[in-house]
Amino acid sequence: MKQCTHAAALPHPDPVPLGETCPECLRDGTDPVQLRLCLTCGHVGCCDSSPKRHATEHHRETGHPVMRTHEPGEDWRWCFVDHVLV
Repeated sequence: MKQCTHAAALPHPDPVPLGETCPECLRDGTDPVQLRLCLTCGHVGCCDSSPKRHATEHHRETGHPVMRTHEPGEDWRWCFVDHVLV
């Protein structure tokens, strides 16, 4: 079973979210479907079901490997590099 090789290097506690919603969606005038929090820097981006996929775009631009859901009542993490739930 494949495992995330980045989880041990994540900051503890999780970084403080840099905002309440996806700033790129606000800039572009689009609506985020669900939000994701970068666990390296606290960037909040929209999920891949959103029109612009800003959380994935943030990963591609920065190389930050792991995000977690930023939705109330949800508690899961995803590693973009290893393509696994953390």
